[in-house]
Amino acid sequence: MNKRLRNGFTLIEVMVTVAIVGILLAVAIPAYGDYVVRGRLSEAFTALGGAQPAAEQYWSNNRTYVGFGPINGLPANTAYFNYALSGASASTYTLTATGVGKMTGFVYTIDQNGTHATTGSPPGWGVNAACWVDHKGGACTN
Repeated sequence: MNKRLRNGFTLIEVMVTVAIVGILLAVAIPAYGDYVVRGRLSEAFTALGGAQPAAEQYWSNNRTYVGFGPINGLPANTAYFNYALSGASASTYTLTATGVGKMTGFVYTIDQNGTHATTGSPPGWGVNAACWVDHKGGACTN
């Protein structure tokens, strides 16, 4: 009896493997993209959270928020967010982080009362007047 050994894989086995890898990638790549976006959002949260005490310190020294800027603690613009002060008066202000580049559409604010708000976001993320949205669907963890 002459037995032939067959080495290698059949075409069916290779196609099944390719299909499984394709399905896994179809799920993993979008999930990873959302993970990267959430990581970049933390930049805005940290900057705004750090700027608020600086604004309060500025007010305690000057009794007004007018004139608060980069020298006093307003965050510098970065590759993903631009920061601005608006509505500055003797008793009110709003700090805004506006997404740029790959973060376009995200707009986060904090005011003199410490109220966090998401006033703009890309489709699917949602807005919220009481928190900073950090997950698709409008979920907030802060």
